[in-house]
Amino acid sequence: MPDEVELKLALRPRDAIVLADSDLLDGEPRKARQRSLYFDTADHSLFKAGLSLRIRHAGRKRTQTVKARGGSSVGMFARPEWECSVPDDMPVLDDTTPIRALLGEQADGLAPVFEIRVERRTWDIRQDDALIELVLDRGAVVAGDRRSSICEIELELKSGDAAALFVLARKLDAAAPLRLGVLTKAERGYSLVDPAVPAFRAGGIDLHRDTTAGQALQHIVQACLRQFRLNEDLLLIGQTPEALHQARVALRRLRSALSIFKVLIADEASAELRETLRWLANALGPARSIDVLVARAPPGALRDRLEAARHDAYAQVKAILASAQARGLMLDLAQWSASGAWLGTVDTAELRDQPARIFARTALDRLRRKAKRGGRDLAELDDPARHELRKEAKKLRYAAEFFAPLFDRKRQRRRYKRFVAELEALQDALGALNDLVTAPAVLTELGIANSPDTMAVLFPGSRKKLLEAAAEAHAALVDAGRFWR
Repeated sequence: MPDEVELKLALRPRDAIVLADSDLLDGEPRKARQRSLYFDTADHSLFKAGLSLRIRHAGRKRTQTVKARGGSSVGMFARPEWECSVPDDMPVLDDTTPIRALLGEQADGLAPVFEIRVERRTWDIRQDDALIELVLDRGAVVAGDRRSSICEIELELKSGDAAALFVLARKLDAAAPLRLGVLTKAERGYSLVDPAVPAFRAGGIDLHRDTTAGQALQHIVQACLRQFRLNEDLLLIGQTPEALHQARVALRRLRSALSIFKVLIADEASAELRETLRWLANALGPARSIDVLVARAPPGALRDRLEAARHDAYAQVKAILASAQARGLMLDLAQWSASGAWLGTVDTAELRDQPARIFARTALDRLRRKAKRGGRDLAELDDPARHELRKEAKKLRYAAEFFAPLFDRKRQRRRYKRFVAELEALQDALGALNDLVTAPAVLTELGIANSPDTMAVLFPGSRKKLLEAAAEAHAALVDAGRFWR
């Protein structure tokens, strides 16, 4: 069957009511109650293979749908799907779907894993020259006695340019706050079945030997956006230090990606995105700085004051994430990565279309040279110079992680592990030195006495030993083999 192209948006139930009553959704919607059973093996082999299988009840009608997870962009999903009518709740596993070919005999073990129940309202909307089907779903994922609510909008392109999806999304956001959706309903179900996690670390990037440089940038930006949004959702419901840290990591990775690929995207839009990303990362910084100090402080009056300051800082984090600027940034990045003007710039076409492996080698060589040069006589560097080296080391680390799938021979994988391990050691030492520099300013701003005793309690280690460790780590990094060669 043809691919579906849709943009997913998350919203709160009270905002769904506001939108449903707005002039943007004119006319009486089509209404339906749906119950969808999702099937998999006991070890979730189908999900691991990149597919989902559901049987949906709508009135007396039952429809089986198989969807491929691969090929999706963050927020936007362009996925092949296979659909057919079925008489009951037994999956049909014939040669019209890829399930048998992927799972073999394991397909016989498919059984219901969870179900999704929603009340669906559907509008057909004209946006410019495009026809868009707007679906508002409210309901829940249910797995045994566990339950998680759903409130989301799906904008499915029926005809016209996909840019119209984002135009409509921004109009909807102006009427009621929306966030870029990054989870399919199937992923919501599996997240309910699997153990909860305190934060989402960076996932692997889907790069292959035939990937172009332009495609690599798209995959990297989309993966970073997904990481940010998953951690943002955790921050919106609680005070989670690790989620805040990983959200800021995602923002740094995004900024690094735009810097690494600058020769492909030297346009005003990418420059504006980098600046807005810088704003958001800096705005989340104070809460992260306090988290670091709280983790170091022993029980007592100092820790109590830091905890109180952290509570206020996290309230500010939520306010920032709720802002129109933060929400709009995610939509801007999703649209830019999927269909930005940079994809059609003639001057950069040759660079954009070159194999990602060639681009990666050049970029990694350049970043390694900068880190090598910046760490000469490391123990003698002043604080600003060490901070610059720290930033270069982070950028090199992110680039190594981005491009690692392109260099997958056994020897390259072995070299990659050593290279990243040396980078981690350097980052840890430089990070500890940076904390020594920034902590006094944080304590002063919080109104907490910045006495030598306070710093000694929070940072009992020796600055001299940290400098020695950083110099040794830098030397080891320089000696480490380049995995991309």
